[in-house]
Amino acid sequence: MEGRLGRKLHGIWMSCSLERKVRWITISTAAVVILSITAVMLIAGYGMKGFGDLLMGNSRSLAFWSAMDAESSSFQYYAGDRSPENREKYELSCARTRSALKSLPFDYEEIGGDRYGVTWSILNMYENYAAARDAFLEMEEGAPDYLDRLYTIYRVQGYLATHAGRLEQMTVQSGNERYEMQRPLFIIVPAVSILWGAAALLMVRWLNRSVQKNIVRPMVELAEDSRRIGENDFTGPDTCAEGSDEIASLVRAFCTMKASTRGYIEALTEKHRMEKQLDEVRLQMLKNQINPHFLFNTLNMIASTAQIEDADTTEKMIHALSRLFRYNLKSTDSVMPLERELKVVQDYMYLQQMRFGQRIRYDTDCKPDTMEVLVPSFALQPLVENAIIHGISPKGQGGRIHVRSWMEGRRLWISVADTGRGMAQERLEEIRLALARGEEKATGVGVGNIYRRVHGMYRDGEVFIYSSEGRGTVVQMAFTPG
Repeated sequence: MEGRLGRKLHGIWMSCSLERKVRWITISTAAVVILSITAVMLIAGYGMKGFGDLLMGNSRSLAFWSAMDAESSSFQYYAGDRSPENREKYELSCARTRSALKSLPFDYEEIGGDRYGVTWSILNMYENYAAARDAFLEMEEGAPDYLDRLYTIYRVQGYLATHAGRLEQMTVQSGNERYEMQRPLFIIVPAVSILWGAAALLMVRWLNRSVQKNIVRPMVELAEDSRRIGENDFTGPDTCAEGSDEIASLVRAFCTMKASTRGYIEALTEKHRMEKQLDEVRLQMLKNQINPHFLFNTLNMIASTAQIEDADTTEKMIHALSRLFRYNLKSTDSVMPLERELKVVQDYMYLQQMRFGQRIRYDTDCKPDTMEVLVPSFALQPLVENAIIHGISPKGQGGRIHVRSWMEGRRLWISVADTGRGMAQERLEEIRLALARGEEKATGVGVGNIYRRVHGMYRDGEVFIYSSEGRGTVVQMAFTPG
């Protein structure tokens, strides 16, 4: 029976939504707290109030009895010796007696008929006694009926003490009867509280196990799986969750997303590998690329120079061209020190200056701490070539090319600027957009290849292009060397 009930509750629990589960837990906890508080209030209300009334009644009747006894003693001393000290003690005891008398319960419904009758007798007797006592104290000691009145007062004090003792006994007896009437309640309420507490504990234990199994454990496993995924580890086991609540739906959706992400990363890795191979092919193509027009013009210029100039100049030009080709054909590394890249650009510019003469001016401002930094090979020469072909060559008056490099923290900045004809803002935005999309037709193989290599080789790699029509163009590369 217990097993079937447990399975039934488990089935109901698994079919509930997370909101209903939280509501059940809240209601159960609130019910336990409210019933516990109610039980405590019942005990406090019926038990402590009864004990309080009992103790208060005993205390008041006992206080009057003690005050009456103290008044009788102080009266006896004062009647024998009417000194100021005895008078002060007597008046103080009388005041205590009157205060205790006024505090005696005198509600018929509360104390019952017997206690009410005794209390009424004490009140009347004390008023008569007080009048006779005060009248006696005004008499002279030699008066004829002095002793008779004194002994009468002693007898009345005895009667009052007797009635006070009887009232005390009746109060104790009434308290005992009331306690006997309420004693079953003091047994039943704690017993019911214990039984309810045990049932509540069993229910809370069952709820705790269910929450642990269906909420806490899936969330802990989900957090652990998320941590592994954050470390790019998709090999961990999938999280399992039973039921149809929001937690189970979240876990299943997470597992689906994990599988999709793993597949996407695998496909992206394969794509990146293929693109890397393609970039290597493009780099090799770029290395092997020779501008036929430039080669033709250079060779013609070398031939003409050989006729009109000394052999030294021709030799320098041939050496510069040979070094350029040698670097182009024999260099297989993807990165080179910046100093070697600058030497390639210097050889290239020597040949171009021999071709264009004073129309082209070239200078560098490279910080010494950047010279040994490894940079993508053939990253500068295509930019300088573009500056000459598209920027300076179309201008009749020529222009200047300025190459700079500097470090900002660990990040290297390289700038190639020219004072050529520049380009319109629309054309500049078109080139920027084409570079972001990887469209080589709009940007050319050289600039597009450099853009992809810088972004692909360095996590923070960036290429910036600035231009103003009629004023020139600036291309900047920025990255943190590995």
